[in-house]
Amino acid sequence: MSKAAKSLFFFGIYILLTGLGFLLAPNLVLGTLGFQTTAEPWIYVVGVVALVLGYYYIQSARHELTTFFRFTVQARGVVILFFVALVLLKIGPLPLLVFGIVDLLGAIWTAVALRT
Repeated sequence: MSKAAKSLFFFGIYILLTGLGFLLAPNLVLGTLGFQTTAEPWIYVVGVVALVLGYYYIQSARHELTTFFRFTVQARGVVILFFVALVLLKIGPLPLLVFGIVDLLGAIWTAVALRT
């Protein structure tokens, strides 16, 4: 597995675990991160979407789908911009930036790995 593939593989595991957390214990995850807890079904939908995305990342890593790696660098690099905007506009809470920072660091790791 290439260095770029490893970065996607580990990011996929992170996304998969996040999805499982939102499916199995959503209010524990939300409360721990400083978010407001909820009884709304949207958090479970987010969990399912995260599980599917995690699967995509892991499988793309296993199959060395380099084109997908490049697309994720671009997309994950933009996530932080949207999350900062949500926080500045007081739509999202400050801890939302944790997810954006993880995305950005993952994107940087993959971008550097793609260049080596």
